[in-house]
Amino acid sequence: MIQLNHTTLLYGTVIGVNDFHIELPAGAYALVGPNGAGKSTLIGLLTGALRPTLGNVRLYGVDPSRDSTVLQRIGLCPASELLVHGVTAFQWVKLHLSLSGWPIRRAAARADEVLDLVGMTEASHRPIHTFSLGMRQRCKLAQALANDPDLLILDEPFNGLDPIGRHDMSLLLKQWVSAGKSLLLASHVLHEVERITNSFMLIYGGRLLACGTSAELRHLLAGLPQEITIQTTTPSELAERLVVMPWLRSLNRGNSDQSLRISVERPLELYQNLAVWAQSGEVDIHQLSGSDGDISALFHLLVSKHRGEILMTGVSA
Repeated sequence: MIQLNHTTLLYGTVIGVNDFHIELPAGAYALVGPNGAGKSTLIGLLTGALRPTLGNVRLYGVDPSRDSTVLQRIGLCPASELLVHGVTAFQWVKLHLSLSGWPIRRAAARADEVLDLVGMTEASHRPIHTFSLGMRQRCKLAQALANDPDLLILDEPFNGLDPIGRHDMSLLLKQWVSAGKSLLLASHVLHEVERITNSFMLIYGGRLLACGTSAELRHLLAGLPQEITIQTTTPSELAERLVVMPWLRSLNRGNSDQSLRISVERPLELYQNLAVWAQSGEVDIHQLSGSDGDISALFHLLVSKHRGEILMTGVSA
């Protein structure tokens, strides 16, 4: 479905995408990285809006920047705002279908269908510029779904959605994937995309750092140096055991008398020792918290440990 062959895009001296080399069969994938990581630039290359400086891009075997007919097989929901005045949601979706060659009557019927699918029936004849951000996101999704594409590409689709809207979109996308359709979902929030697909690509600084399932990536990250906060009723006893460990990098008191903030070289060894000490009653541990809830921190870990290397796990490359 997607082939990126040592693809690089330069904006002058700035690297937008850095030596991306991967091959993806049909399926559902999440492109995850903090804001500014290069996700939108990569999508621009896949849709032919941008041309690589080095390497090449193939979408269903075709260069999308040279043969626009392949774009009929994709639906795109961009991250950019939908700012059009005096045009209703129905008119907007119908226009896109008409530009794709749909007859007027079929385009009108399909526009009604997809706007209903995203929960926009009641507002379909209101001007888009009167919509909230969440409603505009739904409208963009309807336009992306309208031509019933083989591949749906969504760039930060959850932005601006309230909790109900996020739930509705997650459910719709899971149904899309369950129907055998392909999906590329770009997001900076890992837990949002985990509900939809279990195949991830981690991107940072325009570079592919790792890819695989959530279990594979968590195992990879567990082996990297991390900062961990431990809530314990026995801080002195725990500190005595930790300070002699060769994998301990630093140990400090946390925000309370019953917490320790530590930096460890090999977190897995820490967890194994904590389990033994807690089970034997030598220490009492209430809670462990690390940086893996912060996607930016995770990517910095990968960059600092593996700068210049690309880690591949579950997806062919």
